Amino acid sequence: MLKLAPRPYSEAAARSLNQAGIPPLLARLYAARGVETAEQMKHKLAELLPYAAMKHCEAAAARLADAIERGEKLLVVADYDADGATACAVAVTGLTALGAKIEYIVPNRFEYGYGLSPEIARLAFEHRPDLLITVDNGIAAHAGIEEARRLGMEVLVTDHHLPGDNVPEALIVNPNQPGCAFPSKHLAGVGVMFYVLMALRAERRKRGAFVNCPQPNLAELLDLVALGTVADVVKLDTNNRLLVEQGLARMRKGLARPGIQALFTAAGRKSERASAEDLGFLIGPRLNAAGRLADMSVGIECLLAGDLATARKLAGELDLLNRERREIEADMKDQALALLDGIQVSEGASLTLFDPAWHQGVVGLLASRLKERHHRPTIIFADGGDGLLKGSGRSIPGLHLRDALDAVDRHHPGLILKFGGHAMAAGLTLRRENLATFTAAFERVARANLSAADLEKVIETDGELSAAECTLENAEALRNAVWGQGFPVPAFHGEFTVESQRLVGEKHLKLRLSGNGLSADAILFNQDTPLPERIQAVYKPEVNEWNGNRALQFNLAHWGEA
Repeated sequence: MLKLAPRPYSEAAARSLNQAGIPPLLARLYAARGVETAEQMKHKLAELLPYAAMKHCEAAAARLADAIERGEKLLVVADYDADGATACAVAVTGLTALGAKIEYIVPNRFEYGYGLSPEIARLAFEHRPDLLITVDNGIAAHAGIEEARRLGMEVLVTDHHLPGDNVPEALIVNPNQPGCAFPSKHLAGVGVMFYVLMALRAERRKRGAFVNCPQPNLAELLDLVALGTVADVVKLDTNNRLLVEQGLARMRKGLARPGIQALFTAAGRKSERASAEDLGFLIGPRLNAAGRLADMSVGIECLLAGDLATARKLAGELDLLNRERREIEADMKDQALALLDGIQVSEGASLTLFDPAWHQGVVGLLASRLKERHHRPTIIFADGGDGLLKGSGRSIPGLHLRDALDAVDRHHPGLILKFGGHAMAAGLTLRRENLATFTAAFERVARANLSAADLEKVIETDGELSAAECTLENAEALRNAVWGQGFPVPAFHGEFTVESQRLVGEKHLKLRLSGNGLSADAILFNQDTPLPERIQAVYKPEVNEWNGNRALQFNLAHWGEA
């Protein structure tokens, strides 16, 4: 049996939202996610939190305005994931529009690792920039920033990751740095760069830059901001939902840039029908594939492409890389599950696995899959060369992963060579001979912080849907709303009779379900064995589009015997 926990909601808030014009089902769902007034769901650009509230944002704008006026050369140091790629594209596009001379580099993760390291600083120096601008990295780059300064390069850090005990000596824009009063601590790296550009445009305007020419429309960057925000799985608080909603609105109006249009085409979708789920599960992974397996410059060039022909060629390369990534991940998952066959997962509070054949670029995805399957904080290591292991971890509610690694580091100084991340995801590097010591230390920290209840997987749902609520119109409304981390995609539960089932695509089940006064088609992905006659299911209503027809369909996320 599935263990379910229906989300509570305020009936007064749901009633108020409905009276303000929000349909009853959406009103209930929003209320269950903490929304109390319709004002919170307007998502107008005028409601964006002000850039002046972000520490050093205006100082960074002044420095960049000086650089533009002096004709200084700027160089962006990007990161190799979708957030870093979109942040780089936003920086290059926005700064160019505002008058800057700018280039970018994106280090190969397998050669240089993550962030502005001393090696990256020396690589950057070959371009002879006056100012380095980090995007989606830099808050922990003490040694790299020191090396950049030694070489005569100034550094502006734009980042969103959590800082360590102290921050580097540089001009830093990061809502999570000490002393920053910016109300939202959940901006993605691309969002931070967008805020810097808003401040820079205001600074340039104040200095009279747009007296004889129109000022750049930064809203044209919001398709990139939306993609990076969703793909980085940051919490979709009100401010982030606003950014994503505005970006999706541009895509749906046919205003997506060529690179994003081409990525939608490669995924078999149309950007004019874009949803947040598309960005997270179709577009983001294709962009990420370049950084995971090859060089993220392919992804950045796709986002920067000025025409559809160029963009489609690059999107095709990204699509091929994503297919390769899926094959590698599937093989690694099979190997990992074989390893787990000899381990009693229920006895441990964590999972730590390593195989010398595993690919560095896919360990995070594998950690995520195994965490979901076994509901344990999971860290997967791959061989990093030179006797090192590169690990990526994913956590569950109850264990802040970066803080857990910090606790291991305090108890075993020097065991972890470097680490960083967030509450739910983190990366780290170890010496290979220290894997067993780390595994035991991480297990102790997990046990100390997680209760038996924390380790029991409970599936949150939004209750049951009535037959009257199971409509194509409601499915369309759910598809178009912005859902994601911290504002979860609605899921409903019920007991059903399996009226019919057949295998499609060799590994998926196409079902006909009935129960609670309704009858509906359903799909269960990655299941090739028949279901029992009566099931309990957690599902999402969705619009199934096939051969020009549109029909309601349930997408089953979990099932158990009734």
